[in-house]
Amino acid sequence: MLKDNLIILRNIHGFSQEDIAEKIGVSRQAYAKWENGATVPDIEKCMRISEIYAVSLDSLVKTASLDDKGMIPPPPKGKNIWGSVTVNDKGQIVIPKAVREKFSLSSGKRLVVLTDDSEGIALVPAEVFEARMKKAMEFASAENGK
Repeated sequence: MLKDNLIILRNIHGFSQEDIAEKIGVSRQAYAKWENGATVPDIEKCMRISEIYAVSLDSLVKTASLDDKGMIPPPPKGKNIWGSVTVNDKGQIVIPKAVREKFSLSSGKRLVVLTDDSEGIALVPAEVFEARMKKAMEFASAENGK
């Protein structure tokens, strides 16, 4: 719920209730009522809050949990948390349907698997990765020609 996201986001960003209330243009008491669920901010105040925290309005007002492991904070705009998947004994995963639809993933679609030893794994559509690599190579060639 909104009240939970307000608390999570405020704590993640290190604001006091007074700090965030001032940024939004309300009293600390009014903000405290939003966090305890006694009242809710109007849409304009919600927009200000979403801008301050750089999250979408949709993710600000919705609460998400990760497979009953607890609530997760609203992701920044343009970023998504789709839940978790389980690797089977063949090393396969099933990409959630909503992700497949959003990124037009269908049978035969190529993905590049990227990893970072400390961060984990990312899947990038092959055409996106290849286009970026082509640009990087063109830039490198142009730099070498100077």
